[in-house]
Amino acid sequence: MLDHSQPAIVLLYALPLMLLCYRHIWRRRVRETQDAEILQEAIQAGLTEPVSLHPEVRADKCVGAGCCVKACPEGALGFIDGKAQLVNPSICIGHGACQAACPTGAIDLVFGTERRGVDIPLVKPNFETNVAGIFIAGELGGMGLIRKASEQGVQSMEAIAERSQRMAQTGKASADLDVVIVGAGPAGLAAGLAATHKGLSYRMIEQEPSLGGAIFHYPRNKIAMTAPVNLPIVGKMHMTEVSKEALLAFWFKVVKQARLSIDFGHRMLQVDRQTDGSFVVQTSQGNLHAKSVLLAIGRRGTPRQLGVAGEEQSKVVYRLVDPEQYRGQRVLVVGGGDSAVEAACSLAELPQTTVHLSYRGEAFNRVKTKNRERLNRLTESGRLTVWLQSNVQVIQKTAVLVEQLGTVHDIPNDAVVLCTGGVLPIPLLQEMGIQFETKRGTA
Repeated sequence: MLDHSQPAIVLLYALPLMLLCYRHIWRRRVRETQDAEILQEAIQAGLTEPVSLHPEVRADKCVGAGCCVKACPEGALGFIDGKAQLVNPSICIGHGACQAACPTGAIDLVFGTERRGVDIPLVKPNFETNVAGIFIAGELGGMGLIRKASEQGVQSMEAIAERSQRMAQTGKASADLDVVIVGAGPAGLAAGLAATHKGLSYRMIEQEPSLGGAIFHYPRNKIAMTAPVNLPIVGKMHMTEVSKEALLAFWFKVVKQARLSIDFGHRMLQVDRQTDGSFVVQTSQGNLHAKSVLLAIGRRGTPRQLGVAGEEQSKVVYRLVDPEQYRGQRVLVVGGGDSAVEAACSLAELPQTTVHLSYRGEAFNRVKTKNRERLNRLTESGRLTVWLQSNVQVIQKTAVLVEQLGTVHDIPNDAVVLCTGGVLPIPLLQEMGIQFETKRGTA
């Protein structure tokens, strides 16, 4: 005898399942449409080349699970034709959370592209370069992952300690220090902890006014650690996903707890190898003599300066950290990229704040569409004044002289924000004798 209730029961369970499937498909199609628009905007703005370490998705292994897209705090990854793809390359900061989240191993982290190569220094397994005694750890060596950079800082100090011991036994060098650590980012701080733990004499110098390295420049609220890190003295760092602010607070606590000595505002100018195998590190605040040098610096380089009178004033900064601190002031932003436009717009949206944006080009060509629209809206409303084809001539105490098409304008001013990029350290390293290889979409 047939049970006529069975089809009804099947329908009762199947209908919600079908609705869920339909909802999933609909949401995925909406997302793909949005991601395709983001990719098209990036192409139109000429922002298709990642600046550092970035994911490359192998389509044959990608199943479209979406774990990588969800794991990317920057929103750099999206869906195109059912596969994950880097749709917003210029905002990728290379922390590698996408690779860790991929269930099928479809993501490789690579440097450079076929069009744009990236120069990476050659280092040995112990992180020593081809120049004996100069070591590289962290972002400069191609490792932007915070966990890996920290591990490299610790591991490189193992080799540096062994080198110091050998030099002491042979009586080769009479340097004041075992090592000079250049950079106070994750690699440098971890190396400082390792040096302290091993009883090595060291000096850590940092060109920025605060610690954090590349982390300090992160524009978003989230970054990924992907796995805990074991640090000397401190122990295991139990952070898998943490905000930039929380991570910096953690490092400040570590510095205080371990009593790490850091010389802020000290910029490395040159490294000279001595006949006994030691090094003299010339800095903006004097010379340091050490048996070894660890370069734990980022790839952003030294901020590019304008080279004009008055640039040394404290009111001149090279990045916008907190727009709120300029509320009610007269601010000049210099630059033509997304960072300059975003900084100018953020400032112009503050009440009682007068903002000028100076750019030497005829138009903002390499700027995202949304930023350009935001800029136009603020310009048309009178909140922001744009000076194209202009150059800063002099920065005075209460004004800035800006030349535009042969005419010099005297603009009242309280602060100057220079978003003019950085000078990469590669030429300086090549002067030291460090060899590089060019990566074009390879690990």
